[in-house]
Amino acid sequence: MKESKYAPIYRQIVQDIQRGFYKTNAILPSENELSQQFGTSRETIRKALNLLAQNGYIQKIKGKGSVVLDVKKMSFPVSGLVSFKELQQSLGRDTKTIVYDFGLIHPDELLQQQLQIKPDAEVWKVIRSREIQGERIILDRDFLLKDYVPLLTKEICEQSIYEYLERELKLQISFAKKEIVVEPCTDEDRSYLDIEGFDHVVVVKNYVYLEDASLFQYTESRHRLDKFRFVDFARRAHR
Repeated sequence: MKESKYAPIYRQIVQDIQRGFYKTNAILPSENELSQQFGTSRETIRKALNLLAQNGYIQKIKGKGSVVLDVKKMSFPVSGLVSFKELQQSLGRDTKTIVYDFGLIHPDELLQQQLQIKPDAEVWKVIRSREIQGERIILDRDFLLKDYVPLLTKEICEQSIYEYLERELKLQISFAKKEIVVEPCTDEDRSYLDIEGFDHVVVVKNYVYLEDASLFQYTESRHRLDKFRFVDFARRAHR
């Protein structure tokens, strides 16, 4: 698939913000100035700026321009259902996935409750850390029902499970129910994350459903406290 014209412009501005070329509360150059700088149309620049705003890098203020926001913490979408591969493209940072544990298991009592399955069901268990800018700051614990995912490999888990499910298995992933809690660090967290002295992690629990409303995946995504802000977009309904 051919890359959109605005994507490399978006990534370049993200890098400039992260390196401090554009400081917090600074105003980005105007659309005209950016179009001249990148040798492209204002419409392409506008699309790049809109993506920057969506991902929490800038705030567009009428009459003032595009104001750079504090990006010390990475924005993690609460309402969206995205893979880490899709997220890393918006982060614009060096990333790596490390698979520590992979294989088929029979569920314990807790996992039976989470996935609403019987003890003899087979479940893919995948434990992966997400390294961003050289630090392991996310630990993903994925559990997928073999009934829906008959084949899975470690190599797929090192790339994108969702890409494989949708492109190869033609599964229609539809929606997820999410729960966000703060929990004490486990021994597993300390083994597979660069905890840096923190005693707790932010845990996003996902119950993921297919288009026919079948629950096929339960995931715990465990995040280091200081590295993320969880963002959502809400519009007030006028009565």
